[in-house]
Amino acid sequence: MAVTPSTSLLSFLQRLQQTAFEAFGASDFDPKTYVDMPLKFELSVTEDAFQKLPRNAHGIVAVEDLKRFLEAYLGGAGDDLVYLQPHDFVREPEGFLPKVKNPQVRAWALQVHSLWKNLSRKVSAAVQAHPDLHTLLPLPGSVVIPGSRFREVYYWDSYWVIRGLIASKMYDTATAIVTNLISLVEQYGFVLNGARAYYTNRSQPPLLSAMVYEIYCTTGDVELVKRSLPALLKEYEFWNSEIHKVTILDAQGCPHTLNRYNAMWDKPRPESSTKDKAFASNFSSVSEKQQFYRELASTAESGWDFSTRWMRNPPNFTTVATTSVIPVDLNAFLLGMELNIAFFAKVAGDNSTAERFLENSDLRKKAMNSVFWNANMKQWLDFWLENTCEEVHVWKNGHQNQNVFASNFIPLWMNPFYSDTSLVGSVVESLKTSGLVRAAGVATSLTDSGQQWDFPNGWAPLQHMLVEGLLKSGLQEARSLAEEIAIGWVTTNYIVYKKTGSMHEKFNVEHCGEFGGGGEYVPQTGFGWSNGVVLAFLEEFGWPEDRNIEC
Repeated sequence: MAVTPSTSLLSFLQRLQQTAFEAFGASDFDPKTYVDMPLKFELSVTEDAFQKLPRNAHGIVAVEDLKRFLEAYLGGAGDDLVYLQPHDFVREPEGFLPKVKNPQVRAWALQVHSLWKNLSRKVSAAVQAHPDLHTLLPLPGSVVIPGSRFREVYYWDSYWVIRGLIASKMYDTATAIVTNLISLVEQYGFVLNGARAYYTNRSQPPLLSAMVYEIYCTTGDVELVKRSLPALLKEYEFWNSEIHKVTILDAQGCPHTLNRYNAMWDKPRPESSTKDKAFASNFSSVSEKQQFYRELASTAESGWDFSTRWMRNPPNFTTVATTSVIPVDLNAFLLGMELNIAFFAKVAGDNSTAERFLENSDLRKKAMNSVFWNANMKQWLDFWLENTCEEVHVWKNGHQNQNVFASNFIPLWMNPFYSDTSLVGSVVESLKTSGLVRAAGVATSLTDSGQQWDFPNGWAPLQHMLVEGLLKSGLQEARSLAEEIAIGWVTTNYIVYKKTGSMHEKFNVEHCGEFGGGGEYVPQTGFGWSNGVVLAFLEEFGWPEDRNIEC
């Protein structure tokens, strides 16, 4: 199942990236920029000109020479996407956020709503005509990008973008996103991490079925369900293929099948090549370097790149070992996928598929209870594998990761768990006392490691999944906690927007009104999933006229 994103174009762009790194230096250097640049001429012509660039005794190209070369032979990163005015955008949609009564909050919500115009694109005709000059992949429909350096479609971001588009009554734009992702499954057998040639080596958290479900529940589009079903069955096979599947015997000796992240890649990630190579220099052997590169790409597949959650010896980054973790959240997403496929199959009149997937979901729920659930902590904990080469793994008490992460509560987002009232009661208590719930939302972890998927950062998708799970339980104390989290989150988004004029990718939940930091790149603005979650929260909870919005 090995995938080779190393086209000759990508190989060249990585050499260019390395040359630029050496010429421009490390400060403010974003390696992704260089693999996103389209060529103006055939690759052979471009490479020829590149080879002829004068170099000094150390092989380094002078800054001015390189700038001239870039100007002459390459387009700007993102030039191959063109702005698009979405046809279903109206300035104030009918029935928009009816519960938002506070005029300040309402005016801001309309500004956030209008950001869909800024983030809407279509792939330029040049990409369709000369795909060999672009790392951007051609897509059939219009796209909504996260923003800033993320200038292409991303897989799991799209779910929260769609939730926001639904609040904005932009159902056609939401459906076009799903159509694009289905086209990737049809071509590659799975949804890529993002729509770039260098992302064909991995996926991202599998939420395509959840996107289809939300659109169907809003629009009743049966055709969409029927069109999606074959792609979802194909995607399900990908996640249950040998590289992702793990068999584990529980404490009673009963076998269970669960799944892990595992990218099909053992080289530096092209979009972060210079950084990956620098970290890999800590390893001496080729095989250790290759394993490390596989772990980096697998962590990117998890969406949590990077976090102490994946490190054997946190916070030592070189001990990242994501393929040795059976993650709680991935298996919750797959449980949701099984239930959604069963539901869609029923809608499409395929009862035998519906029954098979209900059975699968039941088996996964039992597996999650056996392998992840920790009765003392009242949380679901990731499970560490001792040795990834074994055919069958044995559950051991000490192998649950006892550290607290927001992901320990994500099963609550799924019906089999949120509908169990006594379970929800104890999980709510556990979340309240976990230390994760802060002034401005839920922290990603309790460890301040300098990685972006750790303390003190809070991320829109984590807030949303926890809040929605709490709400769906129907328990009053769960609803109160959900509302408290949502109010804190909306407030910090608002204050940061007022301070900076932008919506941000992540926030510092320890301090209201501060955006997040850490990780591999400078904080980004835009921002798809943050906008989507703010609109979804305002749709759900509203904002009374007499409630101030301030830290």
